[in-house]
Amino acid sequence: MTATPSGSGAAPLLLGVRHHGPGSARAVRAALDAHRPRAVLIEGPPEADAVAGLAADPALHPPVALLAHALDDPGRSAFWPLAAFSPEWVALRWALEHDAVVRLIDLPAAHTLAWAEPDAERPSGGDAPPPGAGPPPLRLDPLAALAEAAGHDDPERWWEDVVEHRGVGPTGSGADPYAPFTAVAEAMTALREAAPASGGEAPERDALREAHMRLRLREARRTYGDGAVAVVCGAWHVPALAEPHPVTADRSLLRGLPRVRTEVTWVPWTNRRLSRASGYGAGVTSPGWYGHLFTVPDRPVERWLTKVAGMLREEDVAVSPAHVIEAVRLAETLATVRGRPLAGLTETVDAVRAVLCEGSEVPLALVRDRLIVGDDLGEVPSTAPAVPLQRDLTRLQRTLRLRPEARERAVELDLREPGGAARSRLLHRLRLLGVGWGEPVTAGAGGTGTFKERWRLCWEPELSVRVAEAGVWGTTVESAATALVASRAAEARGLPEVSALAEQCLLAGLDAALPTVMRALADRAALDTDVARLASALPALVRAARYGDVRGTDTRALAEVAEGLAERVHVGLPPACAGLDADGAAALRTHLDAAHRAVALLGVPGLRERWRAMLRNVTAREGAAALLRGRCARLLLDEGGLAPKEAERLVARALSPGTAPPEAAGWLEGFLSGGGMLLAHDERLLSLVDGWLTGVSAQGFTDVLPLLRRTFAAYESGVRRTLGELVRRGARAGGARGPGGPHARRPGFGPGLDARRADAVRPTLELLLRGGPAPSRRREPAQHEHEHDDHDDHDARGEVAR
Repeated sequence: MTATPSGSGAAPLLLGVRHHGPGSARAVRAALDAHRPRAVLIEGPPEADAVAGLAADPALHPPVALLAHALDDPGRSAFWPLAAFSPEWVALRWALEHDAVVRLIDLPAAHTLAWAEPDAERPSGGDAPPPGAGPPPLRLDPLAALAEAAGHDDPERWWEDVVEHRGVGPTGSGADPYAPFTAVAEAMTALREAAPASGGEAPERDALREAHMRLRLREARRTYGDGAVAVVCGAWHVPALAEPHPVTADRSLLRGLPRVRTEVTWVPWTNRRLSRASGYGAGVTSPGWYGHLFTVPDRPVERWLTKVAGMLREEDVAVSPAHVIEAVRLAETLATVRGRPLAGLTETVDAVRAVLCEGSEVPLALVRDRLIVGDDLGEVPSTAPAVPLQRDLTRLQRTLRLRPEARERAVELDLREPGGAARSRLLHRLRLLGVGWGEPVTAGAGGTGTFKERWRLCWEPELSVRVAEAGVWGTTVESAATALVASRAAEARGLPEVSALAEQCLLAGLDAALPTVMRALADRAALDTDVARLASALPALVRAARYGDVRGTDTRALAEVAEGLAERVHVGLPPACAGLDADGAAALRTHLDAAHRAVALLGVPGLRERWRAMLRNVTAREGAAALLRGRCARLLLDEGGLAPKEAERLVARALSPGTAPPEAAGWLEGFLSGGGMLLAHDERLLSLVDGWLTGVSAQGFTDVLPLLRRTFAAYESGVRRTLGELVRRGARAGGARGPGGPHARRPGFGPGLDARRADAVRPTLELLLRGGPAPSRRREPAQHEHEHDDHDDHDARGEVAR
């Protein structure tokens, strides 16, 4: 007998369930209430017996998971997730509430992890195939087979109708609590006889797991008696536990299995990780819906649609009580038409889409994310076993009021406040340790300063494994990050890697690790002669010095290294620009742009002037790549180190008929990359480019087309549209080559600078740049004042460009 009433004593009570099924969970609770066993055996790793009692702690709130990991390799781990509606969780809670003995009887995690690959996630039973087992056979889904035998083409819908919707709300007193388990056991027996190797995960693994379950079951029967033992396990395993097997055969099968030392604890889990969409094979597509079915006392459809309406109203979607009433009617009507005993998830989704969302998929996607799947994150008590690093992280989360949540959320930190700076340091330290709880978000239009950071936070269950892995570096977050940074600095091979590490060290506030990183940085900077590597390392060092100032860190040593590095790049860049192919020139241009920004940010007296002189040197250097010569000319122009007339002369010379089209196109790519508004506002430059392009031969045009397309494709669509309109007008009017000659004004351009309109911007510009109101000018300035104003305008343009 697989299910026997209390007192029969013929056999233990075998309750075959579907993992994470609310109908199975309700049936398990009813059967245990009726049977009152002294011992409850549950499918799960036996090592968890030591922590099973924590389920009685109110601070342990599902969804949670049992985490088993190898002591010498925490990355080798397996999870056994449990939700409030999981039958195993219900059985565990029932046993603890009724003083019954709890034992977990699946194959030990010591064997499971000995076979498992690192970071492998396993379903309930979380084991991996033994060595030499080969690929698993094609698997027959037992639910699909039963649904097909019952004449249904959708196994999920059939299971909902037969099991999950059974007994939703108050159950009649005359219902047989053992009937569903007897029916499921008979069905599984027939399936195993028809396809013995197709319903489980693999015959070898099933045999090993079931052999261990039988041995633990025999021990419990000898200790507590047959009628006092209840077993809660996957329905597929019930026939194997009900049939007699020789003890010696089971022991022989388990003899000699590989083992590793393991540790088991509880970790928080999320509804998203329970869903099939996130890759957990034994999960459900709708944990939020299943949790609702398990917890509501009655009228599940009405209560569910009311919950949906409340969530939509919080998101400013107009939903009234009349909408809810009509949605309930529609869901029930659809269930009747489809022959279902109760409106299920499909019917409620159809009703929500048609009535509450008025046919729109946008609010319906929110319903799926927030309610059908849900963003619940479990909680684990502080008394649960954990590595010291996890305990320190939990303490910091509580102290800094930075609670982990399953839902992704944005956080803005003000680094001038102690709390904001401390939270920033914690998140940066965790990123160094490989615990990606938060990801920094690039500042948008709302702010570009260094006093604020924006983060995107989302806690995933796998991060508990990452914390356990990082525990080898230290017992606290700070000490572990410090040890890790020191190790990476010693092992780093290249200068850019060390400079990036220095920046991360300052962001994370690891003052103890900074001297080690600085020594490694100075050593590699002194030995490295490659200009590209030196230039690529410079931006991170300059940013580190800048962020150090924001956080109140002494970065004088770092600034000295950055200054020396900038000087070496300044000296070595001109020779490095010669003899490069197209790919080499493109790579060096990227480093040149980054180094140019870094030098402007560094603010060393005299360095910026020397840097401009170096750019002018490259611009006129024979043998330098055309792409780099053009880029240096553009950087000089943006910096104010190149007069507009001189820029026009350089463009005219680069695009002269004596220059080969590919070389001219390369020069033009370097000069025009980074923004096309220069052409949109400079009539002469646009005329020069237009005239050169129309004069290129057919063969030359084919050669330069890829370069030009790459250049202009980087412009925003509005800029490209403006340039096209200007060229079209010029062509219609004859342009620079039309009536009036090359000095005629092109259509779309004004006759010159409107000084009155430009001067109207000055008060606001000076207020932004100088922090004070601009003096009002009611008289006409003298000539020398004009010159002074021109100098101010030049400086202002440079500051805005930077």
